Amino acid sequence: MKDWRNLIRKPELRYAEDLRSVLRDPDCPCKGPIYSMYRDLSSSPGDREWMASFRIRFDITCIPAGTLCGEHVKTKGHYHPENYAGVGYPEIYQVFEGKAHFLLQKRDLAEILLVDAEAGETMVVPPGFGHVTINPGSDELVMANIVSDEFASEYRFYEDHHGAACYELSTGRLEKNPHYPPMPPPQQIRAPHFLPGCPFHGPLYDLVRKRDLRLGFLNHPERFGEFFTRQR
Repeated sequence: MKDWRNLIRKPELRYAEDLRSVLRDPDCPCKGPIYSMYRDLSSSPGDREWMASFRIRFDITCIPAGTLCGEHVKTKGHYHPENYAGVGYPEIYQVFEGKAHFLLQKRDLAEILLVDAEAGETMVVPPGFGHVTINPGSDELVMANIVSDEFASEYRFYEDHHGAACYELSTGRLEKNPHYPPMPPPQQIRAPHFLPGCPFHGPLYDLVRKRDLRLGFLNHPERFGEFFTRQR
């Protein structure tokens, strides 16, 4: 989406104090804003009305390159609750600029995944996975997401466990979070190979412009199981 900057409104900022509970070093002396989130964006009143009727929203997040006392800058991390059918809400992301590492973990910690996405690539967080986004590069990471507007994200698990299952250090090494029980090592996979059944590959906002009804998977994932089929 080349014109994304034209959509920007006042951001919601995530500050160092907001992240302290999930850092590898909770005593890290970092201060001030760490990254920016632009919520509920649209390029026209018609797009906004359609998304509102569909109970979804379009967001942009900007994560600068840098480190926080030895680990790459990252988002706080959260889980999504289950919908009325008992299936967790998914989310769809696309990297606009830079590169992203999406660190996914199942609620029961039976599976940990590090999904590597480059500019222009799309990644879907499947039902039942919590997620953290890490900027492992030397440039700002700008990414968009489309997500249901019917739930509030759940941060408590990440706060109680001092972050995700692993920390990605500035050296590129993944270090197990000592506050977690024994668990399988993370599997690393490129975004294009993660969910081969997922049909979303073009510019993300085009799904809104074209009124793509397949975005119904964000509120009703139980109806779109083929989107979440994975290679084993």
